[in-house]
Amino acid sequence: MSAPTEMLPNRSRTVAPSAAGGGRPAASASGLNPAQREAVLAAPGPLLVLAGAGTGKTRVVIARIAHLVARGTKPSRILAVTFTNKAAREMLARASKLSRQHGAAPRRPGGSEPETPEISTIHSLCSRILRRHAPRLGYPERFAIIDRGEQESLARRVLKELKVAEAALKPGDLLDRIGRWKTAGVRPAEAIEQAEADAWHLAASGYRRYQESLKRTGAMDFDDLLMLADELFVRHEDVRRQEAGRFDHMLVDEYQDTSRIQDRILTALARDHGSICVVGDDDQSIYGWRGAEVSHILEFTRRWPEARMVRLEENYRSTPEIIEAANQLIAHNGRRLGKKLVSTSNAGSPIVIVQASDEADEAKRVVGEVADRLRLQEMTPAESAILVRTGEQTRLFEQELRRRGVPYELVGSRSYFDRREVKDVMAFLRLIVDPDDDMAFVRVANLPPRGLSSRVIDEARTAAATGGGSIWRELTAARERGSLPSAAAAGIDELAGAIAAARAAGTAAGSAPRPSDALVVLLKAVGYQAHLEKEYDDPSEREARVACVEEFVNSLADHAKSPRKGEDFERLATRFLDELVLEVREAEKFRSEAPKGEALKLMTLHAAKGLEFDAVWMVGMEEGYLPHHRSIGEDGANLDEERRLCYVGVTRAKKRLTLSLCLARMKWGKLRPSRPSRFLYELTGQPERFSEEPTRDKPSGKAPPRRRGGKRPRKR
Repeated sequence: MSAPTEMLPNRSRTVAPSAAGGGRPAASASGLNPAQREAVLAAPGPLLVLAGAGTGKTRVVIARIAHLVARGTKPSRILAVTFTNKAAREMLARASKLSRQHGAAPRRPGGSEPETPEISTIHSLCSRILRRHAPRLGYPERFAIIDRGEQESLARRVLKELKVAEAALKPGDLLDRIGRWKTAGVRPAEAIEQAEADAWHLAASGYRRYQESLKRTGAMDFDDLLMLADELFVRHEDVRRQEAGRFDHMLVDEYQDTSRIQDRILTALARDHGSICVVGDDDQSIYGWRGAEVSHILEFTRRWPEARMVRLEENYRSTPEIIEAANQLIAHNGRRLGKKLVSTSNAGSPIVIVQASDEADEAKRVVGEVADRLRLQEMTPAESAILVRTGEQTRLFEQELRRRGVPYELVGSRSYFDRREVKDVMAFLRLIVDPDDDMAFVRVANLPPRGLSSRVIDEARTAAATGGGSIWRELTAARERGSLPSAAAAGIDELAGAIAAARAAGTAAGSAPRPSDALVVLLKAVGYQAHLEKEYDDPSEREARVACVEEFVNSLADHAKSPRKGEDFERLATRFLDELVLEVREAEKFRSEAPKGEALKLMTLHAAKGLEFDAVWMVGMEEGYLPHHRSIGEDGANLDEERRLCYVGVTRAKKRLTLSLCLARMKWGKLRPSRPSRFLYELTGQPERFSEEPTRDKPSGKAPPRRRGGKRPRKR
């Protein structure tokens, strides 16, 4: 497939003169600011609309569609691509309404319904293309698109055929690797050639058999829709020309979020007519971890040499104070197209920086302010949000929101308490307290694998049911009799030794019970963290799961600070477990009873993209959290994305923005000093006050950084 610079568009063949933007401006361009108007009325051809946060980009896309129709383009000759079904539905409804208002939409032949543009997600578009041409790739026209459950069944069958034990490669992990290969456009043969480690070679073999099974049964999975559409265009130029010839104009929303394969498909469809308008913001490109490449928007004008760029910089969302901070922050990214937002709002409240002693204090301070503002009716729950960098940070905020009676909704992620690793660690703690706890034992007996197979455990369960004992006692008795297989005997010895070492660490003579120390010793002895790191190839997934384990240990250590009189190790740990179970139930009930649409949003920064709120609290503004420790000290690309993520969070706020940080945090049950985030210094105009030198014995960074000119953000 030729790059745009290698095959320049022949516009005279596809663009009607009436659509060139000359003459009197369309009514659809009324009420727009000069930059928006320029983007709407620009002549057909390559066009990059660099749309800053809150600058009305969707309005521009809709108005440009209506303008093209008003100038003579048939709506069905316009293709608009967005990245969610919700956005596609909203865009279609708004485009149809605007066209009707200005009498611009022609009727369908022989019908009363107005003709509409083709507006859809890229996956829906590719599905329709494949429905028309799938036989060219050896698939039936009526191919099936399988769901996740069917994918897992097929992956399980493939691994069984390859005689791969689940301990070596789980069906879900195989699917994750296949999905990453497909997103990158890597076919099975290429995956096998690229595989270096045995685990990846095994997965590549599974990928090949998985894909063969899909094709044999005439089915595709979700990722195939893109990969096979791309393959169709590469292998069959006549099909590409036919599909590209269905449209005279293309508009692409959220262009900064396109992956390599998505951009190839869009380029293939647009390169003949060349009328491609892409809308996006390089400063809001935050999905590199799932394949999005910010280079697509950064290099658009190089790849399309005749491209025109229009910057939308008037922000209709946020106060000048918030926009000033956002501009100062993002200016520190070197590789960007550059723009400076200007707020159209009146002056508002100064940005507030909250310093907390630790994470529990942070939750109390933040939620306390939320509750106070709600009580004074300065805002509503639905127009308020607490934004975190990572999922495990939500636990303390959930607790405090319930304690204060603030209705909340957890958006875009599972509750901390629903995560598999949290349930695993709960089971390990229960085993330290009581090895005869059958349910806890069965959950983690062979986690990580230690020879205690399901057959061995089932036999012990049957014997325990007959004799009235526990599975643990049956297995240890069988071990003493010498009737266990050698691998299972070694596994029981390992687990028994780990539990004994854990109890010794948590019940040292002459000191208070330390259940968190006991748990850390057990997890290390059984290699649970190493198991998580081996099980998940995606670094961000590994980090998230290990962080949830650490948060559990931290909460246990915090609980142990307040033992009751005469409470020994077992009673202290059991009370923690009991309270945790009750907390899980309470959280489920509290969230389910929150008035629909009238709840504060508790979410990650990634989940907040595209949303806006009157009041926003961004928490955990510390080195290691934001920016995330994985991005620090690398080549700069990851740090740039972390800064863009912070920028996205700042620009979610319309009227009030509060930034909070902890001066110390629990790290595996021990309180450690924290360093204020470099982004705090940057957004307040004082990057020179931030030092890369780590502080070993005390929190670094002076209390909140000052703005340029000596003005200090209000502190609480």
